[in-house]
Amino acid sequence: MDLPKLARVRQHIPQPRVEDVPGTVRRLILESRIRDRVPAGGTVAVGVGSRGITGIATIAGAAVQTLKEMGFKPFIVAAMGSHGGATREGQAELLAGYGVTAEAMGAPIKSDMDTVVLGTNPIGLPIYFDRNAHEADGIVLLNRVKPHTDFRSTYESGVVKMLTIGLGKRDGASQVHKLGIRGLQEVLPAVGRFLVKNTKFALGLAILENSRDETAEIVALEPDTLFDREPALLDKARELMGRLPFDQIDLLVVGELGKNYSGSGMDPNVIGRLMMETQDDFETPRITRLVVLDVSDESHGNIVGVGFADLTTERLVARLDPMSFRINVLTSCSLERARIPITLPTDREVIEKAIETCWRIDPAEARIVVIPNTLEVEELWVSEPLDAEVQANSRLTRETDFMPMPISADGALDRAGMFPESVCGRRNRTKAAH
Repeated sequence: MDLPKLARVRQHIPQPRVEDVPGTVRRLILESRIRDRVPAGGTVAVGVGSRGITGIATIAGAAVQTLKEMGFKPFIVAAMGSHGGATREGQAELLAGYGVTAEAMGAPIKSDMDTVVLGTNPIGLPIYFDRNAHEADGIVLLNRVKPHTDFRSTYESGVVKMLTIGLGKRDGASQVHKLGIRGLQEVLPAVGRFLVKNTKFALGLAILENSRDETAEIVALEPDTLFDREPALLDKARELMGRLPFDQIDLLVVGELGKNYSGSGMDPNVIGRLMMETQDDFETPRITRLVVLDVSDESHGNIVGVGFADLTTERLVARLDPMSFRINVLTSCSLERARIPITLPTDREVIEKAIETCWRIDPAEARIVVIPNTLEVEELWVSEPLDAEVQANSRLTRETDFMPMPISADGALDRAGMFPESVCGRRNRTKAAH
C-alpha cells in the first residue's frame, strides 16, 4: 500500500506557566495554616503519587525543604493506591523513576502497603488508610487536578482522590473501584470528607498543568477549603487540556500509551473512547480506527489502556509486565480497557490494516492523525483530507508540505523524528547520548 502523505500541524493552545516552581511551593506552605495543625517539630507525611506530573521531584523537594525550615520532620509517603504492582518495592521504584528518592529529597521514603481501618464508608465497607500517613503528626498531599479518565463528577483527579484512593493503598482503592462509577462519583467524596475530619490532613498543594505538561498553577488547599475550591480548579484544568482539533477521524495513530501520560494509558478525554462498562463514549471525536504502537518506558510494562486500540504491535504486547498490569486492571474493576486487540509485527502493518478497515475505499481519502501520546497534542501530523479544516481553524498552523510517512525498511515509524520534543523524542536523545 502507498501510505497517505502527512504534514506537521501545530495547535496553538494557551500555555500559562509557573516560572518559579520551588519558590511558589515554599511561599504557599509558609503562608498556609499548617503550623496551626501540626505540632512544632512534628512528623509530616508528604504524599506523592504515581502520575507523571512534570517536575514532581522539584515540587516534592521544595515541600520537604520548606517543612524542614519550619522545624517539621517530613518524609515521603507513596500515595498511589495499587500502582507499582501493589508492592513496597514497586511503588518505591515508581517514585525513583520520577527522581523522588531519599537522597534527592533529603527525607525518608515510606512505600509500605500497610493500612489501618478508620471507619466504614456509606455502603458499610471499611475505610482503609496508609499506616505511615496515619501515624504522622500531619499530612501534606501533592497532586495534579485534572479531568479523570473514568468518570465525570464534582471531584475527579486531585487532592480528594489522592487522600481517598492514593492513601487507601491497594485495599482502599479496591473498596472504591469495586462499585464502579457509583464508587467514584458518590463514595469517593464521602470517604474524602470522612478522612479530612478523621486524619491529620493538614494541607494540599493542587497542581494544574498546561497542555505542554508544564506547571501552570499551584494552589494551596486547606482542609476547610478543599471541597469548596477543588471543583473550580477542575474546571480550569479542563480548559487547559490539549484536545484533538477534529470531530471525525478515520485513523488515529498514537505513538505510545503510558501511565505517565494518563492513568488509563490513553486519555479518554482526548480520544473520545471512554470504554467503561455501562457508560457511553463521548460525542467527539468520533474515531473509526485507533492504533497504538508502543508503551512508554516509564510505564514499567503496565500496558493498561491497550484495549482502547483496535490494532497494536507485537512489540507493545511483548513488553507487558503481567503482574503490574493485572493488579492495576483488577483493582480498577474496569476490564474493558485491558483487552488485547489484534496484534501485528510492525508499525507499517498495523497502519496499513487500520487504513484498509477504516471504511474508506480510497486510502488517499482517509482522515489520518498521528500524535506521540494523548498528553502531548500541541504538535500532530495529518493527512491531506484534513487540510481544509486546518486552514479554516485559526488555532491551527500547517508547518510543512505533505510528505511520505517516515517508515523505515523494517517497518518502524520514526516517532522520535516526527516528534523530537515529545517524551519519546527526548528519551531517544538521552539513550543516544549514552
